[in-house]
Amino acid sequence: MKLYKNPPQSEWDNLVKRPVLDSENLEELVKQIIDEVKISGDKALKNFALKFDKVNLENLIVSQTEIESASGKIYSELKTAISIAAANIKKFHLSQINSELSVETMKGVSCWRKSVPIENVGLYIPGGSAPLFSTILMLGIPAQIAGCKRIILCTPCDENGQINPAILYTATNLGITEIYKIGGAQAIAAMAYGTECIPKVDKIFGPGNQYVTKAKELVQKNGIAIDLPAGPSEVLVIADENADADFIASDLLSQAEHGADSQVILLTDDISMPEKIKYSLNGQLKILPRENIAQKAIENSFVVVFDSIDRCFEFSNLYAPEHLILAIENAENYIAQIQNAGSVFLGNYTCESAGDYASGTNHTLPTNGYAKSHSGVSLDSFVKKITFQKITKEGLQSIGQTIEVMAEAEQLLAHKNAVSIRLKKINNE
Repeated sequence: MKLYKNPPQSEWDNLVKRPVLDSENLEELVKQIIDEVKISGDKALKNFALKFDKVNLENLIVSQTEIESASGKIYSELKTAISIAAANIKKFHLSQINSELSVETMKGVSCWRKSVPIENVGLYIPGGSAPLFSTILMLGIPAQIAGCKRIILCTPCDENGQINPAILYTATNLGITEIYKIGGAQAIAAMAYGTECIPKVDKIFGPGNQYVTKAKELVQKNGIAIDLPAGPSEVLVIADENADADFIASDLLSQAEHGADSQVILLTDDISMPEKIKYSLNGQLKILPRENIAQKAIENSFVVVFDSIDRCFEFSNLYAPEHLILAIENAENYIAQIQNAGSVFLGNYTCESAGDYASGTNHTLPTNGYAKSHSGVSLDSFVKKITFQKITKEGLQSIGQTIEVMAEAEQLLAHKNAVSIRLKKINNE
């Protein structure tokens, strides 16, 4: 990890830029995939499965037999863990249900909102070297709480046409049984526009590689809703002299192992901390199965030593991390200084992986600086808010002139007349 000591603020904008992997022709390639799926439907999906996943699929739909057999391939300890995580995630997202109150803005004028579930949602679940079955919990549970009528799931299969059993078990344990063996940009295209067997959805959720991310970006431009802008995983740790270097190193590596384009950052006011972290990182890296991936991410990452913790928070808010860990004494006292972050972890024992799996908060979060303007996925992500209003005769008499004056000033006389005609009839009565 590169080391910077009290860099001047003029250099901060350059430091917060995320690393970018070579993506020459990425957009053009993804556009071609999307267009092919729009034109040829299931045939295109099968061709891409053969080309990218080296599997010849006769059927894109996961069968009931495959679903039933998945349970027998999952050991009981994992089933228990999934159950506990699901309960915590459900409890946290149930707490987000709000009753909308009717407000009388003036006598006879009432306004209120109603949350209405998005009817059809599509979940994309990566299934390669790191099958993210935990993401099914993070997306499927709030979708169900919201009341979405149809929840479909797309995930890639292996060369034998099999889907990771943990993905199948987790999905079906939630009651999600409409599962398709398709991954990559082609899966996003299928859910966005529909094919012979995969239905078009109203909103697409889920993480993925650069092809999936680019596909979501492109279909959004064509009016298809997505959960949020996504990019490589990232974590930023703010640490003081009381932080445990081994804990910090483990948190940095937990994000670094996601991908070579992930980024992990340490900010500290302790001049001795970088050397402690370096030593601990080297020791922990050697025992990781994904050592090479994590090592590449570490090379794209850095440590900054500032002269104060307050300065660390200033830099963090500019960076706007997906995950922010406060490994500092009395971490709760600094909450007011946090302006931009996807999810925050307070204290030495609040590891980032708790939020990734089982504490209850959602791990689908804004990356690449989007935490400045976007929230992570929540119950609200699966509903739309419809506003209502009701105006009585008395109410229209109270507010009518205000509307007439404003409409006339905008030279929209039909708007004014919609009020004037009603008021005239009320007065004639």
